Amino acid sequence: MKWKLSERSKRIRPSATFAVTALAKELKASGCPVLSFSAGEPDFASPPSAVTAARDAIDRGETHYTANSGVAELKRAVASYYKERFGLEYAASEIIASGGAKQVLYEAVQSLVDPGDEVLLFTPSWVSYVEQIRMAEGEPVVVDTTGSNFLPAPKAVRGALTGRTAGMIVNSPNNPTGAVYGRETLEMLAGVARERGLWIIYDEIYERLVYGAARHLNILQVAPDIRDRVIVVNGVSKAYSMTGWRIGYALGPREAISGMDDLQGHLASNPSSIAQWASVGAIEGAEADVERCRAEFERRRDILFGILSGIKGVKIVPPDGAFYAFFDVRGTGLPDDMEFCRRILEEKYVALVPGAAFFAPGFVRMSYACSEEDIRAGGARIKEFVESL
Repeated sequence: MKWKLSERSKRIRPSATFAVTALAKELKASGCPVLSFSAGEPDFASPPSAVTAARDAIDRGETHYTANSGVAELKRAVASYYKERFGLEYAASEIIASGGAKQVLYEAVQSLVDPGDEVLLFTPSWVSYVEQIRMAEGEPVVVDTTGSNFLPAPKAVRGALTGRTAGMIVNSPNNPTGAVYGRETLEMLAGVARERGLWIIYDEIYERLVYGAARHLNILQVAPDIRDRVIVVNGVSKAYSMTGWRIGYALGPREAISGMDDLQGHLASNPSSIAQWASVGAIEGAEADVERCRAEFERRRDILFGILSGIKGVKIVPPDGAFYAFFDVRGTGLPDDMEFCRRILEEKYVALVPGAAFFAPGFVRMSYACSEEDIRAGGARIKEFVESL
């Protein structure tokens, strides 16, 4: 009998960006001057403290299996960071390190979601949340925020609740919008979780990249009484420019972390030993590097916002965090965001990500994790393109 793909694998939907990404690569390979603004990673080098810690670990022979959930030194560094930054205390048994925040999220969803459970998502949202919920046989329930400055509105959140709602995934600062959830929003979400007995996965991977008057809050600073139903997800990828090292981590109730640990034991075992030690070096010794990168991202954000906000037909809410501009192109006269991205790539060699990839058709995401020169050149090309329509 011929083998076949499982129904589970066939239910996973390919990224809506695939066609545009493939075309961008094809054009660039043919010699076209393509400017790509799709990157979801900082363009800075990893901090010296991380590199040194990794080299030292290799020299010491730290090249073998570690504890499944991570080395004790990394857990101590994470616990100390959360105590100093947010005033939150976690024991080693309440922390797990994994092969990137994406793996941590997968393990959290698999540990919390039963078949038929509904999980609230606040869109625009990162695409993998939906697919991870579906892989756990849960049902993602989309709560649109495009009409409320990318912040969940209380009426919309409560209107999405049913008897099958089990939890919610909250991402602040947000990918793709750059929205930073303030105290009022977090109190509202915590109140819903408290009243309905819901769990929350709180993804704050961009928490160090916040600009202007905006301030990042961990949801447990606002609502410490729901600690037993919150899993916090973070990692070294964005703040420390360490995407390739693949270290993410979670902090949460001991029972939930234990379940994730059991799953990880059969899924991947421990994350890279060397990358764990590099992460210790970053968390303990790269504070100045983090602030330098944050300040540079803020400068780039201001440049890009100044360009985009001056283009007729384009609407943009100032992004308060992360390193993305998410703007509305429905006023440009083109039928949808996919057509906008296809045409601007073909005509102006600018690669952008369509909002449909984030469940927000009519919008476009542009990363400013690139040089000022590219930002200015790309912004000028976008302006020329829109004015030519």
